[in-house]
Amino acid sequence: MPESNKPTTHFGYKTVPTEEKEKHVADVFDSVAQKYDIMNDFLSGGVHRLWKRFTIEVSGVRSGNVVLDIAGGTGDLTAKFSKLVGEKGKVVLADINNSMLRVGRDRLTDRGIAGNVEYVQANAECLPFPDNSFDVVTIAFGLRNVTDKDAALRSMLRVLKPGGRLLILEFSKTSNPLLSKIYDTYSFNVLPIIGKLVTGDADSYRYLAESIRMHPDQETLEAMLKDAGFVRTSFHNMTGGIVALHRGIKP
Repeated sequence: MPESNKPTTHFGYKTVPTEEKEKHVADVFDSVAQKYDIMNDFLSGGVHRLWKRFTIEVSGVRSGNVVLDIAGGTGDLTAKFSKLVGEKGKVVLADINNSMLRVGRDRLTDRGIAGNVEYVQANAECLPFPDNSFDVVTIAFGLRNVTDKDAALRSMLRVLKPGGRLLILEFSKTSNPLLSKIYDTYSFNVLPIIGKLVTGDADSYRYLAESIRMHPDQETLEAMLKDAGFVRTSFHNMTGGIVALHRGIKP
């Protein structure tokens, strides 16, 4: 296909051929993987841990459940789910990026978390699991990096058991003008500088800020969940809407 006729998508504020976005995203996370947790704590003041704690609390995960943690990265949610599902349950930590998956596996192994956790390199758009496999599927701060979000949502629905729950924790849109201005100033002026100082990579953190702005707002994402086939959809705003937790049930 001629270069000018290739399908395109956004990579932050840039327009790139759709087939190339996955590689661009991989390069970002290859760059930041080793210091990803440090940067999360530093940049959010530790608040990301509260967002994740709330996600765990409303997940309804219990002993014996089978859980899929997509874009599980360094394993924050997987570690908590591992304790909740116990010996009779299982948690699959899936990430498209091998560098992040390796950091997550090493980190959890060092903490003695091993017996009920599996690690799978997987693309959210075409999950390599049988239909009706999981009680709960989560994706935290990963959906905005997926090229075809609609395909990913359909794939998540497919692998959930009937009655199973999807939880999407993601940066979103605040309706507070003052908070929005402060957040934009921080994201585009401060975050890349800190990224440069801590990881030596300003461009990756500039992309992460841009990807947040390009992500669908709360109402749009809820509509996408419904279009994919989820029912009883809802979202809960946190920190003034900077972050939202979306939920959906497989009928």
